[in-house]
Amino acid sequence: FAPLLFEPVPPWALIAIAVVAALLVLTCCFCIIKKCCCKKKKNKKGKKGKDGFNMKNMQGGELLQREEKQPLCVYHFSSSCHKQLTVGILQAADLMSMDSGGTSDPYVRVLLFPDKKKKFDTKVHKKTLNPVFNETFVFKVPYEELGGKILMMSVYDYDRFSKHDVIGEVKIPMNTIDLGRPIEEWRDLESADQEEPEKLGDICISLRYVPTAGKLTVCILEAKNLKKMDACGLSDPYVKIQLLQGGKRLKKKKTTVKKNTLNPYYNESFSFEIPLEQMQKILVVITVFDYDKIGKNDAIGKIFVGSKATSLGLKHWSDMLANPRRPIAQWHPLQPEEDIDGQLAALAAKK
Repeated sequence: FAPLLFEPVPPWALIAIAVVAALLVLTCCFCIIKKCCCKKKKNKKGKKGKDGFNMKNMQGGELLQREEKQPLCVYHFSSSCHKQLTVGILQAADLMSMDSGGTSDPYVRVLLFPDKKKKFDTKVHKKTLNPVFNETFVFKVPYEELGGKILMMSVYDYDRFSKHDVIGEVKIPMNTIDLGRPIEEWRDLESADQEEPEKLGDICISLRYVPTAGKLTVCILEAKNLKKMDACGLSDPYVKIQLLQGGKRLKKKKTTVKKNTLNPYYNESFSFEIPLEQMQKILVVITVFDYDKIGKNDAIGKIFVGSKATSLGLKHWSDMLANPRRPIAQWHPLQPEEDIDGQLAALAAKK
């Protein structure tokens, strides 16, 4: 059969094929580039928090760059729906060492001054000068009331057996900042103001012990000049009595609540059966609380009496034992709850 004959391809056809091939290559390149760009944008969006509170993965690496190595504290706050203030304690750096080992046990207390009743504490971080907290707290306060308040963040060194020392604090007048956007920044810690011990008030109690019956009677008589705990400048005080032995609570009692007063009168007695041989091991702890129908009942102040107490607490107990069957009354100045708790913990550790 006859062989096939091929005619040469005309130049215009070669040019057309080359143009089509070039267009196909350009189209493929464009699609690849567009796909890569979309992935990058998606990744960038994924790194942002829902509300800009960038606290994710903070434990892993350095959070924020600092120009100077000064004692610093990071905070973040934003207003939401004009009804609440959100404060985030992120971290602190280069804190002052407060312990003999060259470290501290820091935690942060946050409050919105002048309301000292509503306060929050972070967790304690043991033996570090660069704690990472990552904790948030919410203050329920209308937006229009924020202008007259001061956000206070105080860094404390925790001590189990004594008063917690202030490392430093940050004060931010709320009328000096823009709450229209979330803010996240470092702030230098300043020395805390050396304020006089706050006056919490006094309580008068009567102690009576009958050795033959092994009966201890504690009478809560009255209190005076108690600290104002309510917005109206008053309190709703009641008293709790606890019997402790070796750090363990044996019994507890409490008085009635007295409404809207800083000078409540109770005259309420409570009896406990305690054998004479146990009297040297017993501590009577008395706490004055401000009753709150909705929230937590806050402690106004605290005292304790017993053979292991100090000053007035020891004297009152000794006078009672030296005068069996006679009620012995004594006024006691209230002390901060954390101070008394520290003393009680120290005594329990020595048992």
